[in-house]
Amino acid sequence: MNIATPSSKKAVVIGAGFGGIALAIRLQSAGFQTTLLEKRDKPGGRAYVYEDKGFTFDAGPTVITDPSALEELFELSGRKMEDYVTLLPVDPLYRLEWEDGTSFNYTNDSDELFRQINKLNPKDVDGYKRFLDYSRDLMEEGYIKLGHVPFLNFRSMIKAAPQLARLQAWRSVYSKVSSFVEDEHLRQAFSFHSLLVGGNPFETSAIYALIHALEREWGVWFAKGGTGALVSGMLDLFRDLGGELYLNADVAEITTSGTKTTGVTLKDGTHFVADMVASNADVVHTYEKMLGHTDRGRKEAARLKSKRFSMSLFVIYFGASKPYEDIQHHTVIFGPRYRELIGEIFKGKELADDFSLYLHAPTRTDPSLAPEGHGCFYVLSPVPHLGHADIDWDVEGPKYRDRILGYLDKNYMPGLMNNLVTTRHFTPNDFREELNSYNGSAFSLEPVLTQSAWFRSHNRDDKLEGMYIVGAGTHPGAGIPGVVGSAKATARIVLEDFDMEPVA
Repeated sequence: MNIATPSSKKAVVIGAGFGGIALAIRLQSAGFQTTLLEKRDKPGGRAYVYEDKGFTFDAGPTVITDPSALEELFELSGRKMEDYVTLLPVDPLYRLEWEDGTSFNYTNDSDELFRQINKLNPKDVDGYKRFLDYSRDLMEEGYIKLGHVPFLNFRSMIKAAPQLARLQAWRSVYSKVSSFVEDEHLRQAFSFHSLLVGGNPFETSAIYALIHALEREWGVWFAKGGTGALVSGMLDLFRDLGGELYLNADVAEITTSGTKTTGVTLKDGTHFVADMVASNADVVHTYEKMLGHTDRGRKEAARLKSKRFSMSLFVIYFGASKPYEDIQHHTVIFGPRYRELIGEIFKGKELADDFSLYLHAPTRTDPSLAPEGHGCFYVLSPVPHLGHADIDWDVEGPKYRDRILGYLDKNYMPGLMNNLVTTRHFTPNDFREELNSYNGSAFSLEPVLTQSAWFRSHNRDDKLEGMYIVGAGTHPGAGIPGVVGSAKATARIVLEDFDMEPVA
């Protein structure tokens, strides 16, 4: 399919995260002259890249599922994703570790998966098969059918209600998983995924159990050169289509005339005239800061602040002088507590003494990300956001870093403390300051049922003409498939509003 003939319509997209880039590609492909503005010195948003002493660190998302959603962005203009970026398969999808010594290789090989489940509890093999069928049903209804469809009015929610009711979407992920399997290790193994999109497994809607089917359907992938290479490939496509990217472009204000958006003004005074503006920035920041001069902005910011927001994260990026080849690409390390710890992460007023961790080892798949014979890693620990826990991270951050690295040294990566070449860490304060995230939340609005679909920030603003939202704060939510899906939903509305032909 060829790119649409350029029109005189101008679009500005704020924020070069995955959602913003995907939307910019769709708008440029459809004929808008699109400008993409990024506050930081590099694109990617949460998918920022750090480079130090020969190591390349992906700052954020590393789990790529449903590559077809990304391939579609290139196919809009008759191009192929493999000409821009190479995706490498990851297997096992994850290794799961518990403190009682139990290990579980969460693989896409059904026979191997059944063998491991049988070892833990023979009765759970049939239960898992039923769970997989349920997850696939969720994927069809919640992702294939509804994941790219905007919910702009309550009628659209009512229309979806029968299927949501049939799938018991009011139940939590953990509750629903527990109805299929008995072993506690397996209940954790098949419920932790909601944490990857900012959700508490004990409160997040069971609809998010569809993530399991996504991984079984398409596998888990990693971009050669790191997730940043995928960002670069998408931006190369955007530029090839004629789009413009500006870095160090910190937006001060989305300008308006009456109830219509007219453009964007940067903090340095540069102004961009636009027929439409879409924000991939944090939703509270968008309304409180960029639209704070309007009555709509002030009211919507106040409304959003009353919502529940996801937990934050504490992330350590570290390079080691040995590769630690026994560590898999994705390792989930469960602490001694599960339900209790997660409760404290989402609602606690202080930092827990224990932790659960996600350890990322990209050099397991792509050794080029570190000097020869070395290993590149990051480890993250979910922690309360700043609205719940008033932690002085300038003081506690270095202590927490050392506790986590010491734990890895003792239990999984012997000699790590002596083999460290470089480290840096990212705290909830950094989420707030660097990414403008409200309360340092890592995933925007918490994905409970009453904050999903129509109840989430709408892809098109209800009051301001020409104002749109894309990314984790709108439908369908966080995660790479989620924010890329939000770009498709938002683009669909934009093209309808401007009487432009969709490109796909």
